Amino acid sequence: MAFFAQWTWFERIWLAVFGLINVWLYLVWDSGLIGLISSISGMLCVVLVAKGKISNFFFGIINTATYAYISYGYQLYGEAMLNAFFYFPMQFVGLWAWYRHRVRPEARIRDEDIIVRRLSPQGWFGLLLLVSVSATIYMEVLIYLQAQQVRIDSLAVVLSIAAQILMIMRYAEQWLLWMAVNVLSIVLWVLTLMQSGGTDYPMLVMWSAFLVNSVYGWWNWHKLQQTASQAA
Repeated sequence: MAFFAQWTWFERIWLAVFGLINVWLYLVWDSGLIGLISSISGMLCVVLVAKGKISNFFFGIINTATYAYISYGYQLYGEAMLNAFFYFPMQFVGLWAWYRHRVRPEARIRDEDIIVRRLSPQGWFGLLLLVSVSATIYMEVLIYLQAQQVRIDSLAVVLSIAAQILMIMRYAEQWLLWMAVNVLSIVLWVLTLMQSGGTDYPMLVMWSAFLVNSVYGWWNWHKLQQTASQAA
């Protein structure tokens, strides 16, 4: 298939393994079709981000809409609001921003669509300060809403917003934030499913796949930026 023509073996195996696990959970545990769609579309989205492909946003639209619906059902209001009111509209913003800054076909290194950027030390300081303050404030909001797992949820939400903004702005450091988000989200869903008795195990598979992909994404974007700098 032309869609997978420029994919590495790691990317193909990664998608096949986690995709098959999701299908197995769907068939054996009756985990729900929406959960399966959300997980598969999410995995396609993040691996395409790691490849620097604009098409990631089309799968992101599907993933954010379905994930918001599932999170709301488990009273994970922070996750639900993040996806419905931030991630979903930001897919369209990201599509526009990446299209505006797409790289010329002859200048591509690994079939990527965009030019990778790096964050300055001053940028890191401002980012960490903003994340700390925002997470504290948002935790109080979630406590007021009587949400579940407010400490983990608030930090995961704020880090996710920061990572999404860095992603749209094409900064490689987004992947370090995504690693933290993915670990927090795995813990969040383990606790939620244990307490609720729910069967949406594809959410755990999705976030585990995201964690593996975030490590790969950091490596790939670092190499893209490094190679581009040497060629300049």
